[in-house]
Amino acid sequence: MARTLRGLEEVSAREIEERGLGTVERLRHREVWFSSEDPGPRLLDLRTVDDVFLLAAALEGIGHTKAELDRFPGPARAAPWRDLSALRGRCGGPSSPTRIDVVASYLGKRNFNRYDIEDAVGREASDVLGLPYVSRREGRPPEGGEPFPIRVTLEGPEAALAVRLTGRPMHRRAYKQESVPGTLHPPLAAAMARLAGVSGLAPGARVLDPTCGTGTLLIEARRLAPGAHLLGTDADPDALRGAAANSADAAAEDPAAGKGAPIAYALADAGRLPLADGTVDRVVGNPPWGLQVEPHGSLARRPKRYFGEVQRVLARDGGRAVLLLHDPDAHLPLAASVGLRVRDSFTVSLFGTHPSVVALER
Repeated sequence: MARTLRGLEEVSAREIEERGLGTVERLRHREVWFSSEDPGPRLLDLRTVDDVFLLAAALEGIGHTKAELDRFPGPARAAPWRDLSALRGRCGGPSSPTRIDVVASYLGKRNFNRYDIEDAVGREASDVLGLPYVSRREGRPPEGGEPFPIRVTLEGPEAALAVRLTGRPMHRRAYKQESVPGTLHPPLAAAMARLAGVSGLAPGARVLDPTCGTGTLLIEARRLAPGAHLLGTDADPDALRGAAANSADAAAEDPAAGKGAPIAYALADAGRLPLADGTVDRVVGNPPWGLQVEPHGSLARRPKRYFGEVQRVLARDGGRAVLLLHDPDAHLPLAASVGLRVRDSFTVSLFGTHPSVVALER
């Protein structure tokens, strides 16, 4: 079971099947359930998901009353936790946990809370594995040791019990040491790069992020297209220094992705890009429209210039832009006014906001 941002379920399902990592069985809220005949470490390289879990049990017919809590201990006691712990090790995750950690979430109203679910499952898993369990009712669990991270999700009448493959959440990329306000969630950046069709580009193709921040979009794009020329521009020199540092860490972490030309960064106004007309094959971007980052330079006075520059630099034959827009009703008319048309659009849930991922063409 893969957990995703809300809105990325279908994107993640396509990544799983296109990369031959499994057969998708079903989609739920923020979840992709899939089967794999030979699960292994390649699962840890899924880029558009927040985490991957091994499914331990599924419960049907869970109602809303507090009495429904009695449905959890039996499956939690019977779940093959020891086998799943060994399988975690074969997949590249930790195989010697020292404590039980349980996180539960549910949709809708219930006459019980998440801590009730966590305790019902955690106590049983603790008895089976002989490991201590500390309830989150009293605050965060202990930081030390190696957790056995159990996740319980409840949607409608169906609950799932699963164990996360990794000790550290997969969306927390090791390369992402430098950050700035408005930095992009890495799985969303990976999804945008996939939607831009970066993986299908020929060697030498050019990919641009006009407001690159600390480089997340381009670093994720590099894994899909190591032979492409990637350029990030930003008006903030501190962000560019962070982007260069993150890119160096990413190249060291993944030598295969680092074999191509390094990602280039340049100080520039996104409303006056230092590029010739029609010279960019793909644009990926998270433009700054005042939600967390205020627009600078010419964009502060004329936001339309962002879309005008994207249209100008895009290749006339097959050029495409994929942008994250927090106010598409305001921004898409600006894009249309300079000759960019919408190819695809969908909404994601991102830390309490609901921006749209929009694919544009000339």
